[in-house]
Formats: sequence, structure tokens, C-alpha cells
Amino acid sequence: MPVKSYKDRNGKTKYYCSFYYTDSNGERKRKKIEGFSFSRDAKQAEKDFLDKIAGNTTMTFRLLSELYLKDCKARLKPTTYKAKEYFFNANLINFFKDKPVCEITPAMIRDWQNQLLTHRPPYSQTYMKTCSNWLSAFFNFAVRYYDLKINPVRIAGSIGKSHSGRLDFWTVSEYKTFMQALKADTPFSMAFELLFYTGMREGELLALTVSDIDTAAETISINKTLSVIDGKIIVTPPKTPKSKRIVTIPQKVAKHLQAYINSLYDPQPAERLFPMVNKYSLGKMLKKTATAANVKIIRVHDIRHSHASLLIELGFPPLLISERLGHERIETTLQIYSHLYPNKATEVAKKLNNFVE
Repeated sequence: MPVKSYKDRNGKTKYYCSFYYTDSNGERKRKKIEGFSFSRDAKQAEKDFLDKIAGNTTMTFRLLSELYLKDCKARLKPTTYKAKEYFFNANLINFFKDKPVCEITPAMIRDWQNQLLTHRPPYSQTYMKTCSNWLSAFFNFAVRYYDLKINPVRIAGSIGKSHSGRLDFWTVSEYKTFMQALKADTPFSMAFELLFYTGMREGELLALTVSDIDTAAETISINKTLSVIDGKIIVTPPKTPKSKRIVTIPQKVAKHLQAYINSLYDPQPAERLFPMVNKYSLGKMLKKTATAANVKIIRVHDIRHSHASLLIELGFPPLLISERLGHERIETTLQIYSHLYPNKATEVAKKLNNFVE
């Protein structure tokens, strides 16, 4: 139907489109979309709506992205969805824009990949791998539900690496030097102690409540994670089903933890253990204290790697380490920490040598 104009409450000329369409139940309905400053925008709105209803890949990348993200929002954790939404808005929609999805070729995917590869400052290998995987997932969605013939990312190939191959971590000596420079008996000292001796993730630490702690049994129950989305604190189940776990802690850490809980004012079972600590303040405190202690600056997440490195050095098997860290598969543990195991292979050979006559 033709676009028509009208006057809004302020007397300004606006445009609207009004048209019929058939919904998914086969019923004929009328749709009116108004409020446009230009007639061309009203025409485009009609086309976009009908393309979505038709459900085919002649629709633009931007439009199918909206449908894909809507589907993701219902299925993903809020934190994962927010990261994917930001990624699409920042890295994809501006690149492919109004290109029909069915006309996006492997060569165009390579052009987009080259933008990532030549970006300055350079992106990490793991970030580029995530970007490539998310774009491929989008095209798989188009193949499965909108009759796209092929996923062009599969032909173009992937970029990046699942794991960077390089880990930053503290040795026990570096950790102790850091802790000596940190003011004792504070939420931060207790938080860093738990991170180093349990290997839990930041979000898991921040979600801990008093009821999760059993200092008599010397265990911590990890069953949730905390995130901040649009300024709101969100507590959800942890990263994977196997991330729900009970972690044992050293006796001295249990004593320190009980003393910390005793220092809280009337602690309630559902009360968060570190209500005044967040990811930003943890990172800021780490950087400040490490600088003062002349210890190399690492990320808060790298303290998790420090714990894993310590366990490997102590000779614990990969399966135990995998369960303690809450990895879904032991292969994940081996992929991340395989380069820390070469010396262990040498130790095996030396021990077997004792049995050779």
C-alpha cells in the first residue's frame, strides 16, 4: 500500500505505512507503522516487516540479526546474551548492514576476518576465535530455520585459537609476596586467599553466601555466579553443570575464613560473603598491590591459573584438577594446561627407570 502522511500533535508532517499480511496461522491481518520523518523510512519499515514474516534469507543481515538475538535471549544466560548482543552491534551489523543474508559470500567473510586480524591494537587469538564461532552460529541458525543453502564461514575458515597457549600466573612465592603487601584481615585479603587456594572464578567468589561455607568440614559449596548487567546485580547458576561443585580448602584457610565470617555484623545464611567487593575493585586492588610488592601484574582470572599450576606442580592428576576447577570436560583442562606438564613426563620416565633391570 502507498505511504501516507499525517500531522503529529506538534503539527509536524509524519509518515506511516499500512498494509495487510498473512500471519503464521494463515490469518489475514492489517499492520500500521507510523512516526517516520521521511516516506522512504516508512516504505523500508513495511519491507522489513514483510521480510521477517516471509522468513527467508533475502532479508538483510541486520533484520535476521534481530531475529537471531531474540532467539538467543530466550536460551542463553543473561551475561552470555549481553556479550553476544554487544558483539553483533559493535563488530557485525556495521560491517554487513543491509546486505541480504543469502548474498553474503565466503569472500566477504574473509574481508571481515581481515579487519579483525589487522585491528590495532591487536585482538587476542581467543577473542577472534570467539568472534568467528559466533558469526558461524548465526549462519547455522539461518541454514536451519531460514533455508540458507550454506554457511559461508565454514568455507572461509575460522580464525583465532581456542586457547592462547600462554598463561600468566603467580608462583607460591609471588603470591605470598603479594599478600604480604596487601593489608591483612580485609575482605580483599580473604577474597584473594580463596581465589588462590580454590581456583574458583571471580563470579563464583562474588556470589558466595555465608551458607555456602562449612569451615568445620573445610569445604565451600560453589553453586552460583554473580554478574552485573546494565548496573544490576544478577545471580545465576554457574557456567556449566559441572561448575556446581564442593571444593575443599586447607585447614588454615578455613580458620581464616571463620575469623572473617565472625567479623561480619550479624551474618545471615543468605548474606553475600563479599558485599562490598566487585570485579572492578578486585582488579584495581590487584594492580595496586602487585605494583607496590614488585610482583608481576596479572589478571584476577589468572589467579585461577595460578591455582591450577600449583596443583600440577604438586602432582595431582588432570581429572582431579578438572573437577576442582569445574571444567565440563577433562579435555578443557588438558588443552589449557598441557604446556605445564612436560616436566611430569620426565618424572614418569625417571620413576619407571627404577623398574628396568
